[in-house]
Amino acid sequence: MTPERETRLLSVLNKRQNDLTVVLENVFDPHNISAVMRTCDAVGIQEIYVLNTKIPRHKKWGSKSSSSAAKWLTIYQFTDAEECFKAIRSRYDKVMATHLGADSVGLYEMDFTQKIALLFGNEHSGVSEEILPLTDGNFIIPQSGVIKSLNISVACAVTLYEAFRQKTIAGHYNQRKLNEAESAVLLKEWGFHDQNI
Repeated sequence: MTPERETRLLSVLNKRQNDLTVVLENVFDPHNISAVMRTCDAVGIQEIYVLNTKIPRHKKWGSKSSSSAAKWLTIYQFTDAEECFKAIRSRYDKVMATHLGADSVGLYEMDFTQKIALLFGNEHSGVSEEILPLTDGNFIIPQSGVIKSLNISVACAVTLYEAFRQKTIAGHYNQRKLNEAESAVLLKEWGFHDQNI
């Protein structure tokens, strides 16, 4: 690894956020997952959780291009919801689902400066009734159009950039969140990737 490459990777690692993650429940289209991953990388999320209880485990993420974000992220795949949420709860204080319910809060009322996991459901039915009770609440993205839903990757991007805005104001990107050991492991993994950045 060249010194320039190492400097670039360390610069990215120093902005990785260990208190924000995305959970995808039964998202069918691997291209949607790939798009979500690119947004996660863009806002400094390091890990995401993919829960498949109704569809087969994903083997590919739908990106044939060398700019695929999957190689820069830590991806956990689960087929058991209880196991998945146990892992999430061990690292995050709150799980909020995108779901239109009587108790849903608006996106801009959310506090993204806490340790939070954001749950997005599949393309057709959203977050399932089986998973909702495992969350701490619901949020919605304000809209004024006729169609009251967004593509999952767009919904995720809108949400994560609000989180990015709040966390930037709070100074989260000015302080390193990953410890030395975590950074060293990721730097070693990233050093193997054959891509120009």
